[in-house]
Amino acid sequence: MRLKDKVAVVTGAAAGIGLACAEAFVREGAKVVLSDVNTERGEAAAEKLQAEGGEAIFVACDVGDKKQVDELIQAAVAAFGSVDIAVANAGIVHACDFLDLQEEDFDRVLRVNLKGVFLTGQAAARQMATQGRGGAIINMSSVNAVLAIPSITPYVVAKGGVNQLTKAMALSLVDKGIRVNGIGPGSIRTEVFAAVANDPEKMRGILSRTPMGRVGETSEIASVAVFLASDDASYITGQTIYPDGGRMALNYTVPVKQ
Repeated sequence: MRLKDKVAVVTGAAAGIGLACAEAFVREGAKVVLSDVNTERGEAAAEKLQAEGGEAIFVACDVGDKKQVDELIQAAVAAFGSVDIAVANAGIVHACDFLDLQEEDFDRVLRVNLKGVFLTGQAAARQMATQGRGGAIINMSSVNAVLAIPSITPYVVAKGGVNQLTKAMALSLVDKGIRVNGIGPGSIRTEVFAAVANDPEKMRGILSRTPMGRVGETSEIASVAVFLASDDASYITGQTIYPDGGRMALNYTVPVKQ
């Protein structure tokens, strides 16, 4: 087990990629604190992991609120004694035409997707620095940190910021033995993606820009998170890895089978 007895905090862990990361960490021997604003689903996810023999708890947290984030880290220490891994995964999307984008919607997305990553990483890093044995922080980015989609402007702006935040954090914390890396998923089969998956035309568009010809699974993102959290990635910091089916390497669309 690559993460035996490590303590991991995962935000946005009630479903999707966050939940997949929590499940993968438990399988690798970690004690996991799942966090989300969706208390009902988060508690159910933690209870399921407990029933399967894992050590896991749920703590409700709005990552845009510093007090709640600090309390999340404190709760992890109170429950398991330390924080060794933090995955800043919580995120939201707001879609609309750029000219119709409202200030409050722009602010709302950046509050969760960028400020929330900063607050989570800072609180976790302070605890790791106090412990004095290093740690690993993983920020959930996106291919859209680099590739822009105009209908989700706040999202792509926030993810671009996450990439630079990851680099700045990594350089700032290297002397503390804390590694900071990002994961930039492509199209992944989450609940959010379900609406697209049921639209043949939209699916054709997605597959046409994905050389591997399929969408990714949440477990495939979680596998990257396990790697980055483990000693297998001991010489990696300040990087963003893109599990995207080849999308970032492509400068044209590809034929899609009928």
